[in-house]
Amino acid sequence: VASGPVSFMTLYDASTEVVKQGGTRRGANMGILRVDHPDIRSFITCKDDTSQITNFNISVALTGAFMQAVEAGESYDLVSPKSGEVVGQEDAREVFDMIVHGAWKTGEPGTFFIDRANAFNPVPKLGSYEATNPCGEQPLLPYDVCNLGSVNLAKFVKEDYVPGADPAQGVDWDSLAQAVHLSTHFLDNVIDVNQYPLPAITELAQTIRRIGLGVMGWADMLIALGIAYDSPEGVEMGRKVMGFLNEEARNASERLAETRDAFPAWEESIWGPDDSCARHPAGHRIRPMRRLRNCNLTTVAPTGTISIFAGCSGGIEPIFAVAFMRNQAGALMPDVNPQFVARAKAEGWYSEDLMTRIAEDGHIHFPEVPAEVQEVFKTAHDIPPEWHVRMQAAFQEHTDSAISKTTNFPREASEQDVRKIYELAYELDCKGVTVYRDGSRSGQVLSTGRTEKSGEEPVRSGADVAQLEEMLADARELLHVRSLELEQIHIEHEDRDLTAAASRHKRQRPTMLRGRTL
Repeated sequence: VASGPVSFMTLYDASTEVVKQGGTRRGANMGILRVDHPDIRSFITCKDDTSQITNFNISVALTGAFMQAVEAGESYDLVSPKSGEVVGQEDAREVFDMIVHGAWKTGEPGTFFIDRANAFNPVPKLGSYEATNPCGEQPLLPYDVCNLGSVNLAKFVKEDYVPGADPAQGVDWDSLAQAVHLSTHFLDNVIDVNQYPLPAITELAQTIRRIGLGVMGWADMLIALGIAYDSPEGVEMGRKVMGFLNEEARNASERLAETRDAFPAWEESIWGPDDSCARHPAGHRIRPMRRLRNCNLTTVAPTGTISIFAGCSGGIEPIFAVAFMRNQAGALMPDVNPQFVARAKAEGWYSEDLMTRIAEDGHIHFPEVPAEVQEVFKTAHDIPPEWHVRMQAAFQEHTDSAISKTTNFPREASEQDVRKIYELAYELDCKGVTVYRDGSRSGQVLSTGRTEKSGEEPVRSGADVAQLEEMLADARELLHVRSLELEQIHIEHEDRDLTAAASRHKRQRPTMLRGRTL
């Protein structure tokens, strides 16, 4: 008798621990289990101990039937994945409470609304979505892949735009369209030059030609346009920008199909002609007919590393902090958002003392900072959780795949607060949701001066700043150092390989023997 999915996850986790990315980076696996699986309870709690299964992110695949049972306060069926037969029942609200408690306690599990994702599966005749990539933005079929790319939206705000005017007039739409078309073409090329590890992956990649063009620098664009992230105007601008990008990506894909042909599975996809396309169970079309080169075009990834390289905010997340203290050659120096500094100097309220206080305290709520500036430069923890989800939903409306987005909670948030966000995300047609309560894990990736340890006593200010330096301030330096170290390791390995090869090579017999025999 098999011991269940969690035991096998520990096996894969151990294997990943042995073979780390680049020898240092934590491996990235995604574990998703349907909520109607008989082992769902053990899965939900498998990461209560955060020192275990560290190379996995986990999410629960929530079905429409389950969410209806939660709302009605009913039980739901557990189904054997092997036979498809009903093998038991669970109380829906009790299981949902377990999911909420885990997310409140440690940030996991996340949720993946699997029926909603499959409703927009472009090639349902080739299979159904069962899981996503590690960050959750890309639902995938078995043996499926997707190469991702992101446009830095901050680069498309007109230099002469003055905040307060019509924000739509502040975006260089023509240049953005050009970047989208070029990026779509590039990502389509990547499908052909990639070498995949298995023939099945190669075949599916060539058959559906899935790509994932997304965005980063969204918070920076809003700041440049003078729009608050947590506002109806901000959400509507997100809907407008992503709608434009999505449509231009489809236009570019149609143009590619004219010269390169549509993706091979096009006729039976949701984009195909009326007489052969995949349809909704009710009989109507899911998407209007469009002859595309790619089955899916848009995805919003977290862009953690590439946004650091680009010097912009990640994905569609708010800025994490306006300022922090950077350890510069042993001296602590305030590192402040350049847009914030520029505005402070332009409006006459800049001072080195203010910048230092902002960096040390982790917020900008000081009398010297004008109220309208505090509104625009709100950070992830200043923004109410509801607005995180509303922004995600606005982008999801115009994204083929899904979105990687974290809804941040303050440390004092309750489990009921988390529950409301899960329910709101489902109500607003998101395809998944991930939450994180500040300080709920030791050693969290990003923290500010206000972050408290997960124990009872708050951390002293000095400890907060030290943690901020370690986890955030030196991120760019650390990335650079690691890149240099990796390059040096490669060079050393090559040198050792050449030396070993030379020693193994047989010495050539000289054409003439010198010396004498006694």
